[in-house]
Parts: sequence; structure tokens; C-alpha cells
Amino acid sequence: MSEIPDHPVYSKNVLEMLTVANDYCLFMAKVEGYSKSYLMSYLQKICPLLYIKGALLPVIEVRNPEANERFVAEEEWESLFNELRNKFSKDDEFWYIDNSKQEDNEPVKGSLAEHFTDLYQDLKDFILLYQKNSLDAKENAVSEIKQLFETHWGYKLVNAHKTLHYLVMRDINKQNQNSFPEFL
Repeated sequence: MSEIPDHPVYSKNVLEMLTVANDYCLFMAKVEGYSKSYLMSYLQKICPLLYIKGALLPVIEVRNPEANERFVAEEEWESLFNELRNKFSKDDEFWYIDNSKQEDNEPVKGSLAEHFTDLYQDLKDFILLYQKNSLDAKENAVSEIKQLFETHWGYKLVNAHKTLHYLVMRDINKQNQNSFPEFL
């Protein structure tokens, strides 16, 4: 049995982040085959897991920043965005306060499709860079995904999850109202 090298990029937290990120990306790659309710149920459950795994990532000192790469092309981003926007339909847009901009506390209009597509892009780039057979690539992958968690997708995840919670609970309450007979 081979041993995992003693380097932070091979830590349990990084490997668990890879696992959850991979699950998310594989799910999103097949999103056209899912119903809106199944999509929302999945996202409701994976959002907290992604947040926890992102928060637990170690700090990695990158020795060779030139080894950093991005992989998700604009066409792939647009394709997923459009598919998600169609799935969410009238529920795609939501209002939130962008706390990442401390100088402005005005509500901002957001899009679930945009938030989850941006998340997909960051996670897919992380996975693909990490898979390269180079310690420099792995260091860049972990460092970049941690930095993006702190400045980008962590915020988007939290804001979108709040809206998802509302939408899922709204739909459950509608189903419950329709499933119980009225008593006189």
C-alpha cells in the first residue's frame, strides 16, 4: 500500500474538499436531467458541506505561482449558467446584502444560476489543477481555492443557500397543504 506524502496538499481536509467538489461538479455536469425540486434539494444539502470543507482548507505557501491555471472555458460557464437559469426560472433572482463590500449595505440583485455556476467554475478549476502530476500545481490549486473561498465563493454560497432554504421550505409547505384533507 502506498503512503500519502507528508505535505499539506495531501491532508485529510484537502482530500475531503476534493471529494465534495468533485461530487458537486459531476452533479452539475448532468443538471439538464434533473428536476428543479431535485436540483434544489441537492444544493440545499451540499452547500453547507462545501462551506465547511472550504473553511477547513490549510494555508499553503505556493513555491511556484506560475504553475497556476484556469480550465473552465467561457462556453462551458455559459452553458451551465443558461441551464440553471432555465431550471430556476422565476426563482432565479434574489436580493441580498453583499457583506464583502463593507462600504455599501444596499441590497443587490443576485442570480442563483450565476452563483452556482461561479462556484462550479472555481471548484472545477481546483479539481483539474490538483489532478496535475506536480506538487507545484497541487499547491496552487489548494491555495487558490482557499483564497477564492475567502473572497468569492464562500460569500456566494452563503447568500444562495439562504434563498435555497426559503424556496425548498416554501415548496415543502405547499406540498403539505395540498396533501392533507381539510377538516370541517
